[in-house]
Amino acid sequence: MDDEPNGPFKAFPSDLHDHLRPFFDDIREEVVRAIRTEIHEYARPTDDRYMQVVHRGVEHALQGFLERMAKPDTDWEPVKETYQRIGRGEADEGRSLDSFQSALRLGARVTWRRVNALVDAELLPRNVLAAFGEALFLHLDEMAAATTAGYTEARLHAAGELQQRRTRLIDLLTADPPASAEAISNLAHAAQWPVPRALAVVAMDHGPQPAATSRPVLSRPLAAARPIVPPEFLARFDVQPSVLVVPDPDGPGRARAVAGALHGLRAAMGPAVALQEGARSLRWAAEALDLVRRGILPDTEMVRCQEHLTTLLLFRDEALVDAMAERRLSPLDAMRSPQRERLAETLLSWLQCGHNASEVAARLAVHPQTVRYRMRQLDELFGDQLHDPTAQFEMQLALRALALRLAAASR
Repeated sequence: MDDEPNGPFKAFPSDLHDHLRPFFDDIREEVVRAIRTEIHEYARPTDDRYMQVVHRGVEHALQGFLERMAKPDTDWEPVKETYQRIGRGEADEGRSLDSFQSALRLGARVTWRRVNALVDAELLPRNVLAAFGEALFLHLDEMAAATTAGYTEARLHAAGELQQRRTRLIDLLTADPPASAEAISNLAHAAQWPVPRALAVVAMDHGPQPAATSRPVLSRPLAAARPIVPPEFLARFDVQPSVLVVPDPDGPGRARAVAGALHGLRAAMGPAVALQEGARSLRWAAEALDLVRRGILPDTEMVRCQEHLTTLLLFRDEALVDAMAERRLSPLDAMRSPQRERLAETLLSWLQCGHNASEVAARLAVHPQTVRYRMRQLDELFGDQLHDPTAQFEMQLALRALALRLAAASR
């Protein structure tokens, strides 16, 4: 754009606008007819209110052009603000700017054609055509730029407000104690989110690493860019862990959509729950994600809590598991490593295989006689506990937790 915004207008003879003014009513009517005829969006002959808007828009554009011809130093800012308001209005109405921009260009072409006809009829001097064309298309560019700025501002504002509502909706869906169904429904409507029958919450690592912990945490490069999630999902990436709310998670195509959104991210999906139980789904997902980081659960792209309920239960309160291990497994402390680990492994397999030495041998890839030898050692260590169903159950839980911890430490 010219360094002097009104430069082309200063090239006109001082009285040119007076010569043009009598013709502008006809030009305006021709522009309006052309817009109604050639642009489908504006073809509403039965809508008087809408046609008045079109008339005013054309009138304002032509009148503004005449005023700039009459006073080249006219302040452009008020006119610019007018077109910014038009752009915001188009955005608020949910329309694309394409039709409006087309109308501007069509209006400029009609005006240019009519002015050329006036010159050919010797009603205007021919030497003004070059300056007129430059000024006309400068005026067009500035109107278009101002309208686009207003439109973009309104769309960004609307998108920001919508995202704020969706963020508040995530908080409401995962609130503990739960929010009322009415409150959720009202905010979901404002957030343009169809209320599902059920939902699941996904916890995922994205952005800064989780806070330091005394427990070992497996590292994995985190995605720098935000995942692209389907519009029916709700997402927050400004918290740790990041949160994704998946409506009707068992519906057709949902698994594929979730996998596509989380590609490359470490994540855990909580169970499918009713609308007001999102806090439970998030809690399980966050606990599972922590176990993935520690290597207790497999570090796949997404862990489903429903497939690891026993592990989640075992590690829900590790102090209890430690107390149970101290009570039921303390006889192993008398053994030295690695014999202690071999006996623990054999005892767990024996409990899991229903006391079948042959199955234990196959699982551990050792001779059945080796298993029997180890079981005699265990019988000496544990005595009657090996035949007490309650003790066997608690041993199996404690040994399972110990095995998971050892496997994680070895990774």
